[in-house]
Amino acid sequence: MLTKKKLLQWYIESGVDETIGEVPQNRYHSRQEQILLTKQIPPKPVQQEVYFQTAPVDNILSTAVRSSRQAKNLEELKKAMENFSGCSLKATAKNTVFGDGDSHPVVMFIGEAPGADEDKTGTPFVGVSGQLLDKMISAIGLSRTTGAYISNIIPWRPPGNRPPSSTEISLCLPFIQRHIELIQPKIIVCVGGISFSSLIGGTETITKARGKWFSFQSEELSAPIPVLPIFHPAFLLRSPIQKQKVWADLLTLSDKINELAES
Repeated sequence: MLTKKKLLQWYIESGVDETIGEVPQNRYHSRQEQILLTKQIPPKPVQQEVYFQTAPVDNILSTAVRSSRQAKNLEELKKAMENFSGCSLKATAKNTVFGDGDSHPVVMFIGEAPGADEDKTGTPFVGVSGQLLDKMISAIGLSRTTGAYISNIIPWRPPGNRPPSSTEISLCLPFIQRHIELIQPKIIVCVGGISFSSLIGGTETITKARGKWFSFQSEELSAPIPVLPIFHPAFLLRSPIQKQKVWADLLTLSDKINELAES
């Protein structure tokens, strides 16, 4: 049975933050009468947002790049992200979801953004999707304590689990790029289409890109890092038939791990 508390929680997680309008709705009025009634009430003055994104996006992006570049280790990078006030998602999130796992990994798994469970705990991929990802990682002989590290493109949960906007992605991208440079994994796995398109770019969909090898390069890296896109576990939970494709991708990943170990 759906209790009032659970119903309110569902509204909050769905992004519903307003229950009444400026004008009471009289269902006996015609639509035209209601419009006229609304026009009689002066609009509320728009308050200036003073904490998030008060500067042009280019200036905020420059701040993100500068603060991420100054980080010399993971601890400093986490502090820089926690101090960054340029992304409005931070205002609605409970926690900054940084990363979890082996800090010197073979494979770095990068998802899209935290969900409700991750937002509560501050740890990436701990919900149902995270449990499935752990099983996928275990299938190739890795774990969060041995050989695998997990993070996201976006460190703050979007309200209602909506997809992050292109602006939000661009403002957070310098931090995940620096994250990769500090971790220096042997391989990157992009978990889902948003992770892949954000990190690699291009217009290829995850359906066409999965199972193929791409590369990530930056000035701080001595060599490009191989990148493999795979379906997101949340998608697999909705479409279990696609698990066979992910299993094939995991075998491809396992072969690459063995190849790098022998070289």
